[in-house]
Amino acid sequence: MRKLILGLAVTLDGYIEGPNGEYDWCFTDQDYGLNEFFAGVDTIFIGRKSYEIAQQYAENNNGEPVPGMPAMTEYVFSRTLKTVKEGAVLISEDSIAQARRIKEQPGKDIWLYGGAELSDALMKEGLVDELWLSVHPILLGSGKALFNKQNSRTKLRLLRSKTYETGLVSLCYSINNA
Repeated sequence: MRKLILGLAVTLDGYIEGPNGEYDWCFTDQDYGLNEFFAGVDTIFIGRKSYEIAQQYAENNNGEPVPGMPAMTEYVFSRTLKTVKEGAVLISEDSIAQARRIKEQPGKDIWLYGGAELSDALMKEGLVDELWLSVHPILLGSGKALFNKQNSRTKLRLLRSKTYETGLVSLCYSINNA
């Protein structure tokens, strides 16, 4: 079965965006392992808010929602959107069952790009297999937290880590759902 990997940037104090939705604190001066990550995934899960932000960004950046991102099968999870861009698949009902079904299909791993509500729902259902966090050396003080309050502990196992000269630390954890 394919792995579902929550891969995103986070501040040292645990925020994935600033209080006004900003992500201008994210380092983009080098690869930070993205090309290696992209080689292992062929599908992306994305929530409505993150999808809309990514589309706005792509309009001003040669159609790329993330710099260097190859073509992938894109699933947009939303109860409110009626249409998505050509080539993307809108999932508006039974999102947990649909995510399970997609994980069981053949292919490379799946990138859970966000947003917070989708990530939270998939984490609570035990569908997320790994966390790949790019921890940026900044304290925002407020914003959108990476994780909402959980009902139980989640044990993690460190798979790999890498520290960059900029102070960014890349951490990859396996989630022990047992």
